[in-house]
Amino acid sequence: MATTPEYTVHQLALRNGQDRPEIWFAYRGLIYDVTRSRLWRRGNHYEHWAGQDLTKELDADAPHTVNVLDKFHVVGRLKIG
Repeated sequence: MATTPEYTVHQLALRNGQDRPEIWFAYRGLIYDVTRSRLWRRGNHYEHWAGQDLTKELDADAPHTVNVLDKFHVVGRLKIG
């Protein structure tokens, strides 16, 4: 049985679309790969930047429901602490 890998905030920060080709962000403890999304092509989507935990930002002002994340692959969990 495969386990979901954990990534630290520092490892997540490297997946910002600038330092490495991967474009990831965390939301509610899960890390989503949005590399193939044309909306995240430069590592940002409107005022949101990849490579970080976007939970507070998305919960506060996302114009869409959380279901929009269903089309993206979860690559891991955000390691707390």
